[in-house]
Amino acid sequence: MSNEFSGKTAIISGAAGGIGLAVAEALAGQGMNIVMGDIDSSTLSEASDALKEKGYNVITCPLDVTDYTQWESIVEKAKEAFGKVHMVVNNAGVGGTPGKIEDAEHETWRWVMDVNVMGVLYGAQATVPAIKEHGEGGWVLNVASMAGMMGMPYAGAYCASKAAVVSMTESWMAELHPHNIHVSVLCPAFVKTRIHESHRNRQEKYAVAKEKRMSKDKLMAGAQAAAAAVESGIPVSMLAERVVEALRSKQTYIYSHPNYRKVTSGRAKAIDMAFVDAEESEVVGHLINDDIVTF
Repeated sequence: MSNEFSGKTAIISGAAGGIGLAVAEALAGQGMNIVMGDIDSSTLSEASDALKEKGYNVITCPLDVTDYTQWESIVEKAKEAFGKVHMVVNNAGVGGTPGKIEDAEHETWRWVMDVNVMGVLYGAQATVPAIKEHGEGGWVLNVASMAGMMGMPYAGAYCASKAAVVSMTESWMAELHPHNIHVSVLCPAFVKTRIHESHRNRQEKYAVAKEKRMSKDKLMAGAQAAAAAVESGIPVSMLAERVVEALRSKQTYIYSHPNYRKVTSGRAKAIDMAFVDAEESEVVGHLINDDIVTF
């Protein structure tokens, strides 16, 4: 049955498993051509074979999202195979290492920021021109997290990176609207994935010197806590169905856990009260009558 997705092409990063693979299957089920990218080539091959067995149009391409040249390659391969690109799903992400501020490994922060933030920028920068060029419109879907809407203790790198993804989405939403490119950010709470095992694909360039590594006991404690939280999450198939549903209704913020509304509402209230304090300030209160400057 024809729909707004049928016959169109999506490039998905981190597509070998978890959310990426589930979204790939859900979009393929809507008739889309799927271009799967992942840093884990062997798992990617297995995942694509499983989708091909179901009759879906799928190709794969190696993709380390921190390498812009690989993004350029996957876009070219997508155009060669299917002619046009209509969607990018910037899904690839890593969790980092939970821990105290004073235990933070600088290399780990760079790894998290490069994958979770620069990887999203590179994905958009490489694909958006390809989406614009055919004039049919399309989608940019950035995968963030509820962690991008709220801070969590001992997860500063992850929360900061996902907050950046939310802000990038908000910036691109207005920029790409005239081109009929809808921009969304997916902000789930816990989902049953392997994000707590992100270190399995950590690139050598982000290695931490042995003498600077967090102690094994602290690493183990953080890993166990992360694993317990992730394993309590919703199935990836449910999240993927939610993504399709929300893209159809053109949501900007795609939520999967309505019970977290109380968290974001509390944050919004605190922000609003801070403005009340500013309005009552003897120092800046007079600025309430100034014009708001926007771009």
